[in-house]
Amino acid sequence: MNSFTYTRATTLETAVQDKASAELAKFIAGGTNLTDLMKVNVEGPNHLIDIRQLALKDITDNADGGLRLGALATNADTAYHEQVAKRYPLLAKAILAGASAQLRNMATNGGNILQRTRCYYFYDTATACNKREPGSGCAALSGFNRIHAILGASEHCIAVHPSDMAIALAALEANVNVTGQQGNRTIPFSDFHRLPGDAPHLDNTLQPDEIITSIDLPAKGFAQHHAYLKLRDRESYAFALVSVAAGLEMDGDTITEARIALGGVAHKPWRNREAEDLLTGKSATEENFKLAAAEIMREAKGYEHNSFKIELGKRAIMRALEQAVKMSNKPDSHFHRTSTEPV
Repeated sequence: MNSFTYTRATTLETAVQDKASAELAKFIAGGTNLTDLMKVNVEGPNHLIDIRQLALKDITDNADGGLRLGALATNADTAYHEQVAKRYPLLAKAILAGASAQLRNMATNGGNILQRTRCYYFYDTATACNKREPGSGCAALSGFNRIHAILGASEHCIAVHPSDMAIALAALEANVNVTGQQGNRTIPFSDFHRLPGDAPHLDNTLQPDEIITSIDLPAKGFAQHHAYLKLRDRESYAFALVSVAAGLEMDGDTITEARIALGGVAHKPWRNREAEDLLTGKSATEENFKLAAAEIMREAKGYEHNSFKIELGKRAIMRALEQAVKMSNKPDSHFHRTSTEPV
């Protein structure tokens, strides 16, 4: 690990100014991803700005009926928050499907959506990786690519985004609020993360000096009909091979609105509006779910070891939609803290 300087920011203004003053500066809060990357020399900041003292931990109601999640609220506090669990159970379930209790107690909402890929080659500095070192190549293309992308990839990168929380936020159509030297702006969640293209080292659309301040959830939370399905190699503490966040509005057996977001398949949370439109006004049947799944996977491309994800993805989409239709409205025991996740 390289040497670095360290400061604690007490205001947003000083945090932004401090970040802009050093080319390789990084913000740090929970540190659950950044410190790992520093240990293996993937990240080498020369200055760390501790932002944990900033007043960005609150979860509050918005005037439009939605909910604002502070960027520094922890994943655990967010998932177990009464209003999140009640109004946005899809988000709570997605958060609780990720990482471990200990990590959720440390990881922040802003850091979660900023976390970098878990591609083997990205973490291995002895291999070629355009995301880590632009222009060096992509070892995953001809290497062991079982966990890699089947949608939206490029000849420069086939890595996937690892966050569970981000998949639910994509389905909910959240907004990300940021501030920087040029002032405040709001980024629709669909525009926050980037596809790799020819610049896979750019994970998102933040400017270098900008900091996430909060995430806004819209009023509609799909609390009555939703599902988060995560398929992985083991039941816990593993990243998704394929995950699906599904939210439905129903009128009897008819779907009046559908949201479907996929994880584990692309460089960003993946949505296909055409597939969602196929379900609008249709009955919630296996045949209609099959058509929507086929549309989502229509342009999927497998590589040597991950072609199985195409069929797995189709089946996961269908199962998530079926679960969303049939879900019970009984309280979910997962939304109650245990001794492993203290306040």
